Amino acid sequence: MSEAMSDGTRGSSESKGLLGGWFAIPLWQRVIAALILGAITGYIWGPGAESIKIVGDVFIDFIKMLIVPLIFFSIVAGVAAIGNLGKLGSVGWRAVLMFVLTGQVAVVLGLTLGTFFEPGVGVDTSMLEMGATPEPSPFDWREMLRSMIPVSPVGVMANVQVLPLIVFSLLVGIGILLARREEEKDGGKPGGAAAIARAFDSGALIFQKITIIVMELTPFGVFALIAWVVGTLGLDAVAALAKLVALNYAGCLLVIGLLYTGILALVARVQVAGFFRGMIDAIAVAYSTASSSATLPVTLRCTQRNLGVSKPTSSFVVSLGSTINMDGTAMYLGLVTLFGAQLFGVELSWADYFVVALLATIGSIGAAGIPGGGLVMMGAVFTAVGVPLETIAFVAGVDRIMDMMRTATNVTGDATVTVATASMLGEIDKSELASADDV
Repeated sequence: MSEAMSDGTRGSSESKGLLGGWFAIPLWQRVIAALILGAITGYIWGPGAESIKIVGDVFIDFIKMLIVPLIFFSIVAGVAAIGNLGKLGSVGWRAVLMFVLTGQVAVVLGLTLGTFFEPGVGVDTSMLEMGATPEPSPFDWREMLRSMIPVSPVGVMANVQVLPLIVFSLLVGIGILLARREEEKDGGKPGGAAAIARAFDSGALIFQKITIIVMELTPFGVFALIAWVVGTLGLDAVAALAKLVALNYAGCLLVIGLLYTGILALVARVQVAGFFRGMIDAIAVAYSTASSSATLPVTLRCTQRNLGVSKPTSSFVVSLGSTINMDGTAMYLGLVTLFGAQLFGVELSWADYFVVALLATIGSIGAAGIPGGGLVMMGAVFTAVGVPLETIAFVAGVDRIMDMMRTATNVTGDATVTVATASMLGEIDKSELASADDV
């Protein structure tokens, strides 16, 4: 009996060792390995690889599960994180305006790259069995305006209607800010709006953690989906992915090299080279971790110590930016939506382009600042314009490679807007930034 117990203990410890060894490998490395193995398996197995597609379907179903709660909690928490309407003041409105404008420019750039370079064209997906793709509806601005009103918030959530969901989330966040202002006038009431704001912040954190759990399924989902895609379509799908990755990096570099450099030189009037030298630590951490939330302490240190931004301004704008500024994600959402539309032959109208631009900008607010958070927002944008969610099957395997560059772009944007806002308000010591050579 003791021998049996010993064998059982040994087997248990070995299984723990295997699990520990699995989780010790960084997720992105596991995903890349799954991508390569899945492509090889699909190429060898051929159409028979469709038999394991169910694993990938389950993974995508988990992503669908996260769309509504993650958008709702993240956007409400992001708006409530401003603190109160008065705090917007001279600092807040400038920062928020620049975050919105840079987001719009970024998504237009993504749509432009997707339109001109057509990364999804040339792959025959007719052999893939998918659900029916919704027909794009004729553009009617009156109907579009009415469709944005969340007449039934419960129905909106149940039917995953993204635009009215975002409007409802923004209104809830603004309502919390207004209620908090009333409480401040009355001397504060325990358990009031501040407590509700903390509850939404906790809810956003909870669903970010759930997202991390779901992302652990990525290697298995990627393996099954890539095997299915390559087994059915051949290596044309791999070539399309390589083109998408290249355009993602090109788009992010254009955002940094043109948009951010222009803001630094023309609005902030600071030394561009000194800015990038001062931010190199934060950019490197952002690229390696693919998490703007994890990079936040480093970004704060760089903006305060290396770029000379005052602590109050830096703390407010950088923290706000890490929540609502996702220019790299916005650019990518525009690009990947066109990729999916081209891949599956979905005709997008000008109204759809407008919806994509709006959702990619506002929806990037709801993208969790963690690795893989963009996949959830991707599903939300696809759902709104009728692009098949099977597109995620193509991009999930290489998403981490692209996510690293997107995060580096997001963090650079946070610091750019921080420096520009501080410069307009005289809250920056430019001599500190000029001496960034010594950092």
